[in-house]
Amino acid sequence: MHIQRRLATNGARRVLIAVEQLEDGPKLPGLAVVVCTGPSSVAQRVRGLAPLAAKTDKIDAHVLAELTRRALVPEIWLPTPGVRSERERARFRLHLVRHRSAIKNRIHATLMTFGHPVPLTDMFGVAGRELLDHMALPEPWRSNLATSLALIDDLNRRIDALELELRHLGIDHPSIPLLLTVPGVGPILAYTIASEIGDVHRFASAKKLAGYTGLCPLVRQSGNRDIRGPLAKNGPKYLRWALIEAATHAARDAHYRERYERTKQRLGRQRGAKVARVDLARQLAEAIWHILTKNEPFAPAGPAIHLVA
Repeated sequence: MHIQRRLATNGARRVLIAVEQLEDGPKLPGLAVVVCTGPSSVAQRVRGLAPLAAKTDKIDAHVLAELTRRALVPEIWLPTPGVRSERERARFRLHLVRHRSAIKNRIHATLMTFGHPVPLTDMFGVAGRELLDHMALPEPWRSNLATSLALIDDLNRRIDALELELRHLGIDHPSIPLLLTVPGVGPILAYTIASEIGDVHRFASAKKLAGYTGLCPLVRQSGNRDIRGPLAKNGPKYLRWALIEAATHAARDAHYRERYERTKQRLGRQRGAKVARVDLARQLAEAIWHILTKNEPFAPAGPAIHLVA
């Protein structure tokens, strides 16, 4: 068997690659196997088995067969029908909530168009509804306002029914009681996070789960270049939303308040609060990995409040 060795560089890491010409099976032009003898992963070994000169359906079929024979096809996790149904319940509730918010924003825009002040923080409570009933609006805006309020009432009833169902389903869920011990996580967010994560044991570490959430910034490094970009935003967007919502509430918790305020002040008034929430959401994701894999409630290391002697 002919062995050709060459030294390849991946950033600052050097990997010794051995290329061996296939002797078994049909002789196909340019088909080779690359075996990594240094630090490697399944993905690197899979990329090694590839045609070097030609690419046809016949060669691709042979490559896939060879990958399967050598057990080099990486496995992917697919949600079970039960997990998919859990996700659909939580996602549909969020879908209705966003529809309700859009209708409310449209009503506020209508009031601004005709110069009506909004003296209340909640225009859709009891006092706000009385104020809206006595506002003078021409047609068709008056009819549109009445229709919008009726839609909001209907959405409120449906959202309340969905939230009640999620609370009942969360009682028997193995992960939700543990998630409820995390600061900032309530019953609805706990159900959403549990359904979006699925089987937590598919993540080898807390960093892997944090990367799956898409809350980590893009990093492109090559030699002396180090470029940091925006958030990767890979993974389910509903999980990112739930973690950001939880971080907003956890920022007032004694365990995270100091870190949140420190990050917020360091980055300034313009973007400090936003970046601090994302940083806190990553911390929550790592904490969630630990409590779910260890099957223990939330228990941060160290005292929540620094005592002065």
